[in-house]
Amino acid sequence: WDETHFGKMGSYYINRTFFFDVHPPLGKMLIGLAGYLSGYNGTFPFQKPGDRYEQHNYMGMRGVRLYRLISSWLGLLCFSVQMLELSKSLPAALLTAFILIFDTGCITLSQYILLDPILMFFLMGAVLSMVKCNSCADRPFSASWWFWLSLTGMNLAGAMGVKFVGLFVVLFVGLNTISDLWDLLGDLSLSLVMFGKHLLARVLCLILLPLALYVTMFAVHFTVLNKSGPGDGFFSSAFQSQLIGNNLHNISIPE
Repeated sequence: WDETHFGKMGSYYINRTFFFDVHPPLGKMLIGLAGYLSGYNGTFPFQKPGDRYEQHNYMGMRGVRLYRLISSWLGLLCFSVQMLELSKSLPAALLTAFILIFDTGCITLSQYILLDPILMFFLMGAVLSMVKCNSCADRPFSASWWFWLSLTGMNLAGAMGVKFVGLFVVLFVGLNTISDLWDLLGDLSLSLVMFGKHLLARVLCLILLPLALYVTMFAVHFTVLNKSGPGDGFFSSAFQSQLIGNNLHNISIPE
């Protein structure tokens, strides 16, 4: 059923038809982009689960260009987190990556039009970026430190932009950041000015940057979906007047 739902969402983006859904837009926009790049024209109705795709080019949306690539990166990210920073053990890292790559659930999820592989990619990317940033603690404000801190914020925005369950990785990174700042505050050799710089850097990269990216996703979402669709009724008359094909299109509405 989920493939029918998210496949239809991807078709809406390709056809630029406005819709209303409970999930944030990033994952569905990536599904639509995968379909568009692979030649899918957005005409399959996605009426009920099990319908045959027939001549419709669904492979891009289902996995050849996007999901298989993401799923293969999950194993690499898992290996990097385990090997480079956490266990420092090659056998442990290989075992963990092997378990993930050959997990039946992951293999199954990676072959359908679903948000989960994209979400897992950003979740694992956020954890890896956070761990790598922690490893640069002895050289704060260096280029590598800024890179990993900023990449952590970008991955947090990606996780939140796919599903709201991404809040859990935001909480995880937030707790790690609080612990890190608490240790810095207790370092008597560190001046309050330097501590303030650490605090501002984290506010910039882990709060303001993800918020800016998250808002940008919605800006792109509303820009692309400029035609009237099944989600019109949830929004104001003023908003509906901006949608091509709506009964209120281009009608002057008082504030």
